[in-house]
Amino acid sequence: MNPKIDILFLAANPVNTSQLRLGEEVRSIQEELERARYRDRFKLISQWAVRVSDLQRTFLDCKPQIVHFSGHGAGSQTDSQGNNTRKFSLFSEDAAEPEGLVLENEQGQATLVNTDALAGLFKLLENDVKCVVLNACYSEMQAKAIHQHVDCVVGMNKAIGDRAAIEFARAFYQALATGHSFDFAYQLARNNLDLRSIPESLTPVLYNRRGSNDPFKIATSPDDASPVTVPALQPKSPAKQSQTFGNITFSGS
Repeated sequence: MNPKIDILFLAANPVNTSQLRLGEEVRSIQEELERARYRDRFKLISQWAVRVSDLQRTFLDCKPQIVHFSGHGAGSQTDSQGNNTRKFSLFSEDAAEPEGLVLENEQGQATLVNTDALAGLFKLLENDVKCVVLNACYSEMQAKAIHQHVDCVVGMNKAIGDRAAIEFARAFYQALATGHSFDFAYQLARNNLDLRSIPESLTPVLYNRRGSNDPFKIATSPDDASPVTVPALQPKSPAKQSQTFGNITFSGS
């Protein structure tokens, strides 16, 4: 029996941040996994209102192969059109803005995760974790740091809208659960944004160390399938001929 591939979905939406549709995101991922060809190989585990103090315990308990963070990154809460993005500002516009993922403290307020400490945690987990998706604004810096220890990491190079984040996640896991590579899943997820006329397909960035087309060995990816070789037809042997002279028959080729 093949082992399960655990996806750990970490969600944080502190009370002093704009409300995001994180429930819709986890629901869309679950739906794609349930429809997929290899649905029996994947298990989605969700943790909500995640605190910094929860990270070590959660990773040790779950030992996931994929870690997906959904929530805010440091920055302002709205874009120029006033739409919700996954970006949050802890400071005034005049202050220097640190970057990082936003989790919760004991009071449910926003707190940033230290990048070096986060990368250090993934260093301890590098034998288990194969892929990390940081589905939050301005998470590219932390994606780079984590990529030192994890083969495949996705981050966002600027603010990303709620709808774009959900649709990117949906298509990414749709591809993985049908046996495709991390790179193919990333490209398909970006294309999904283009197909839906969501102008943010250049926001997700991928850091991928290995190009395996089947990272969990669940299938042979169609985009790397070996061509089928059709055996050449063998020529038929010539029919034997015979001649009869009186009562004697001679046979030959």
